[in-house]
Formats: sequence, C-alpha cells, structure tokens
Amino acid sequence: MNASLLYKRYLLSIIKGSAFIFILLLSACENDLKEVERVSNQKIEDPVDVSYGVKVVYSDSAVVKAQLTTPKMLHFDTENPYYEFPEGGLLIMYDSTRTETQRVKSDYAIQRVNTGITELRKNVVATRADGMTLKSEELIWDENEKRFYSNLPVTIIINDQVSYGTSFWAREDFSYFEITSQTGNFEFSGPSRF
Repeated sequence: MNASLLYKRYLLSIIKGSAFIFILLLSACENDLKEVERVSNQKIEDPVDVSYGVKVVYSDSAVVKAQLTTPKMLHFDTENPYYEFPEGGLLIMYDSTRTETQRVKSDYAIQRVNTGITELRKNVVATRADGMTLKSEELIWDENEKRFYSNLPVTIIINDQVSYGTSFWAREDFSYFEITSQTGNFEFSGPSRF
C-alpha cells in the first residue's frame, strides 16, 4: 500500500506540474498573440525603398519629357504612395526635340503619385531657357493640369527687371504666367502717354 500511495502521489505531482506548465505556456501564448496583434496593427511609416544618387528620366511615347536628379529618394508604398526627396533635387524639362526648356531646383520635394502633385519647397528656383527666373519657398507642379503654382510670395526676374507677388501660377512650360498683387520697377519703351 505504501507503494500504491507513493505511486498516486507521484502521478498527482506529475499532473499538477503538467497543469502548471500548460497554464504557463497558455499565458505566454496569450501575451505573444497580443504582441503580434499590436505589431500588426501598427502603420508602416518607414520607406519601402531608399535610393541614393538617383537619376530618373520621364518619357512619353519614347520622347524624353524631363529628367530628375537627386542625392536621396525615399519611396513610401502606402495606400497613397509618394516619393520624398529630403535633400532636394534638380528637374530639367525638355521639349519634343529634347531641347532644355527649363530647370527647377529645390532643397526639398515630395511627389504624390495618385494626385500627380509635386511640391517643391525651400529655396525653389525655376529658370526658363531664355533666362526668366522665378524664386520662391514653394512651387507646386500639377502634372494633370500641366501647370505650376505657388501660394507663397514669389520673385520673378525677366531681363534684369524684378517683379514681386503674393502668389503665382503658370503653364507647365512657363510660356504664360500670372502674378497676384504684382509690384516692382518696370521700364516701358516707346512713346510715353502719361
């Protein structure tokens, strides 16, 4: 009987030990599942791609339209994908004969893929092939509307004449533009009628 009692105690201790280990494992799994759920619910905000020394050529029907060079490009592949250029870049635009029509450079840019909007910020300088220059802290390129605009003050230099304005919009090729609240010194040629 002593052996029988010892055997029962031995079995009971094994059952208690197994139950304790089972409960411990079950609670450990529950914590892991909670951690997995927490991690999976986090939004990924890190870029999918980071590229250095980038040169991108934009073309349409095998005709080069523009070329972008930037020291660093981040690609965020989210529901609304975008490219970020934290160190800025240089965008050169071409006509159908691949003659340079203008250059736009900035210290920062972000291109939103779904909307076709590219925002250029910080020390933005756009220069047309004929020398016309626009300076601002912001220039937005709407690829769908084929126009540039800025809601911040702008400076435009044409043939050594400087104009200032509170906002601006232009056709994509800068062949036509309008400045809001334009000021500056202007020279007129021809007979004076004042």
